[in-house]
Amino acid sequence: MAAERTSRSDARQAIAGRFERFAVEARGRSPLYVEIARAVAGSDAVLDFLAEMPEAKWQPNVLLGVVRYLYGTPASGDEFVSLVKARAEEIAGTMAVRTTQTNEPARCATLLPVLARLPQPLALLEVGAAAGLCLLPDYYAYDYGGHRVQASLRGDVEPPVFACRASARTPLPRAGIEVAWRAGLDVRPVDVADEAEVRWLEALIWPGQEYRVPRLRAAVEVARAHPPRLVKGDLRRDLPALAAQAPSDATLVVFHTAVLAYILDGDERAAFARAVAELGAVWVANEAPQVIPGASHLTAGHSDAAAFILCVDGEPTAWTDGHGMWIDWRPDAA
Repeated sequence: MAAERTSRSDARQAIAGRFERFAVEARGRSPLYVEIARAVAGSDAVLDFLAEMPEAKWQPNVLLGVVRYLYGTPASGDEFVSLVKARAEEIAGTMAVRTTQTNEPARCATLLPVLARLPQPLALLEVGAAAGLCLLPDYYAYDYGGHRVQASLRGDVEPPVFACRASARTPLPRAGIEVAWRAGLDVRPVDVADEAEVRWLEALIWPGQEYRVPRLRAAVEVARAHPPRLVKGDLRRDLPALAAQAPSDATLVVFHTAVLAYILDGDERAAFARAVAELGAVWVANEAPQVIPGASHLTAGHSDAAAFILCVDGEPTAWTDGHGMWIDWRPDAA
């Protein structure tokens, strides 16, 4: 019994720490989520509720997204905690079948400067692709403070225009990229033809960032018109088989954004990095620095505590906003 109590106590402490860190990440982005995250971290009842779940479900966005998906946006931290207490069974059931899949297409604006520098055409392989919205960078247009990049491909759907603030050092492309092949790998691919799935993607958008909703919907329309290939699988096991299908005369790029945090084992993250290298692919990682093998020392390298680091083949290249709003090219980057 003593060991069980210690285990429960450790779990609660770990969960509270995650929500406290999330409150720091959400600062300046979503005041309501700062309040809710702090309320969760201070609620014994909610911490006990989460401690009964697998560790993968302790990720704050899962609980936050499920509550909004089921009941709309709570008005306060106290209301959120009350909802979890009152609807615990229904919330737990939905959390069991949902994972964080923040498929933010505006992240393509921070990936484009890197992708445009590679030998064209490209074979894009995204791990943790969700609905594959980031697999369509050539169908989108971009505005870097007046520097416009038009969509390389135009279909029947008007392309969204993603605005991104770029530092003066950032090598902005003059034109879009050429994609010869694209595919996504995800443990639970999102079908954009399913309105309930799209509603889940919308529920993952933080309150206070409603400007992201119309651009998500615009990207969903592009994906419905030009659906990327999505394969159900795990990046730790199924990457080589999918990569083998890419054309040999295109530059294979394995990329991901905000994915490695869900691979909890550091050894597994390192093994994934080695697997990408063995493929001979260009590895583009856009993540929190502490989860990128070899980049953890950069955690205090930017004034924005929630900034991502964009690495190419393990080399830090730029700091980025996790939702694609800005890119700050590092002075030491090639």
